[in-house]
Amino acid sequence: MKLLEDDLFQERMQEKVVEIEEMIKGFLPIEMTEQKTIFAAMEYSLMAGGKRLRPMLLQESYGLFGGKEKEAVQAFMAAIEMIHTYSLVHDDLPAMDNDDYRRGKETTHRVFGEDMGILAGDALLNFAYETAIGGIGKSEKKEAAVQALAILAKKAGIFGMVGGQAVDVEQTGKTLTKGQLDFIYRLKTGALLEASLMAGAALAGAGQEVIQELEEIGKNVGMAFQIQDDILDLTSTTEELGKPVLSDEKNEKTTYVSLYGMEKAKHAVEEYSNKALELLAGLPAESAYLNTLILKLIHRTK
Repeated sequence: MKLLEDDLFQERMQEKVVEIEEMIKGFLPIEMTEQKTIFAAMEYSLMAGGKRLRPMLLQESYGLFGGKEKEAVQAFMAAIEMIHTYSLVHDDLPAMDNDDYRRGKETTHRVFGEDMGILAGDALLNFAYETAIGGIGKSEKKEAAVQALAILAKKAGIFGMVGGQAVDVEQTGKTLTKGQLDFIYRLKTGALLEASLMAGAALAGAGQEVIQELEEIGKNVGMAFQIQDDILDLTSTTEELGKPVLSDEKNEKTTYVSLYGMEKAKHAVEEYSNKALELLAGLPAESAYLNTLILKLIHRTK
C-alpha cells in the first residue's frame, strides 16, 4: 500500500482544506434579503472550521475512479459538508447534547438562539439537496449523478445518520448491548463516511461492486473513527478537540470504553482500521493520498 510521508501529506492536506473552504463558501446564499439572519447562521455554522473530511473523501474517491467534472463534484462536496454541519448544529441543541462549543467556537444556538439554531440546521439540510441537484445539472453522466444523490439522501436519512441518532437519543441513559452500540455507530457516524466514498465513486461512473466495497470500507472507518472519538472524549482536552470532553459521561451514553474498557476499545480501533486498510488495498485503483488520509483519520488525536 502506497503512503505519503507525513510532512508531504500534511502540506497537501492543508492545501486541500483551504481549497475546500473557499469552494464551500462559494455555494452559500449571499442575497441580503429579509431572511438574512438564517443566511448568517448557515454561514457561521458551515464556516466554523473543521477537517472537511467528508468532502475530501468524496473528492478523492471521485478522482480515484476517473472523475473529471469539477463543477459537478464540487456541488456534491459542498452538499455533504452541509449535511454533516446540519447534524452537528442539531446535535448541539439543548434537547440533544446541549453543548456550548463546537470546533473551538460557540455553538450556533448559543450565538443565534435555539429557534434559529433549529432553522439553521433545517436550512443547511434542504440547501444541501438543492446544491447536489445543481451538481446533477453540471454532470454529463446524469444517471450516475442521480445515483450519487440517492446514496447521499439514504445515508443521511432514517436508514442512515438520522436513524442512528434516533436510536442514540432513545437509548441515552440505558446500558446498551454491543449490537445496539454497533448499530448506532454504523449509522450515526459511519453512514456519512460511507456516503462520501460511495457517492464520489458513483458520480465518476464506478460499478456497483466497487461502490459496495467502498461502503464496507466506510463502515470500518466509521467504527474505528467513533471508537477513537470515545477514547479522545476521556483522554484529550477541550482545547485540543475544540469541543467539550467527558460529554458522553455527562449525557449518560454507553460507549465502547464504558462497555469494554480502554484497552479493548483501543484494540477495536486497530481491528477496524486494519480491515478498512485491507479492503482499501483490494480496490482496482490506488491513491497514496487517500490511503494516508484514511489511516490518519482513524488514528487522529483530535
